[in-house]
Amino acid sequence: MSRDQNVGRIHSVRIDNSTFERVEDIKYLGTTLTNQNSIPEEIKSRLRSGNACYRSVQNLLSSRLLSKNLKIKIYRTIIWPVVLYGCETWSLIFREERKLGVFENVVLRRIFGPRRDELTGEWRRLHNEELNDLYS
Repeated sequence: MSRDQNVGRIHSVRIDNSTFERVEDIKYLGTTLTNQNSIPEEIKSRLRSGNACYRSVQNLLSSRLLSKNLKIKIYRTIIWPVVLYGCETWSLIFREERKLGVFENVVLRRIFGPRRDELTGEWRRLHNEELNDLYS
């Protein structure tokens, strides 16, 4: 694996009697590895998996029969590990951290639902600070 695109222009590698083809990316143990060590591609893949996981438990998270605490436990044990799988190897820049934070806030807004404004009586989305207070 190399960040320099000119390094390793060989299209295949031969070891003993086996020949291995050079590829741009490969999925290994659920993690997308690229020849450019592209972390943004891995994060996009993880977020797609997290969205699919969310959709699979969406009925539970939108149910009024379950408490908010139980919904948070479902989120922490089912959805968030799917998104963060392999994160120990990521070196994030601010843009990628922001994408993960946006995903988290979207799911938390769906869990906590809208709030009724005390002054106007209208329904509104929760602000990020309110989400952080409720979640922590």
